[in-house]
Amino acid sequence: MKENIEHFLLTYLSFLPPEALVVIVSATPILELRGGIPLGIGFGFPFWKTLSLSLFGNILPILPLLILFQPISKILLRYNWYVRFYNWLYGRTLKKSDEVKKYGFLGLILFTAIPFPTTGAYSASAAASFFAIPIRYALPAIIFGVVIAGFGVNLALFYLFG
Repeated sequence: MKENIEHFLLTYLSFLPPEALVVIVSATPILELRGGIPLGIGFGFPFWKTLSLSLFGNILPILPLLILFQPISKILLRYNWYVRFYNWLYGRTLKKSDEVKKYGFLGLILFTAIPFPTTGAYSASAAASFFAIPIRYALPAIIFGVVIAGFGVNLALFYLFG
């Protein structure tokens, strides 16, 4: 699925400058900066440019997600297809977010920072909404987690391929 999304974005957005593609890929769910960083490396960008573009893209949707997730969900829960999606997302997030419940702010940082599939800014924003973590705590925790993940992924990939 990840490859299909990346292929779609690169095919239909190829008219954009490479920098914009890295930002857009990093801002998309599933791919996030784990997709944007390899793309930046593939374009031949230096370490800091790759890191800054991917971080910018991955941080971009966090505040709107934190603000809009619950209000939009309340509206969409009238539809069966969304109820199924919401229950799936809630269950998956609950399974993966023990550290968020246990450690709060620090747990949200760790949940975001660990570069595993289905963890990242989108999942952390959903977890913050599910656990009613105030935006003033959730936003900096998720951003800090994204920065940690960005440095880790960028260092690893530049070490391996750069």
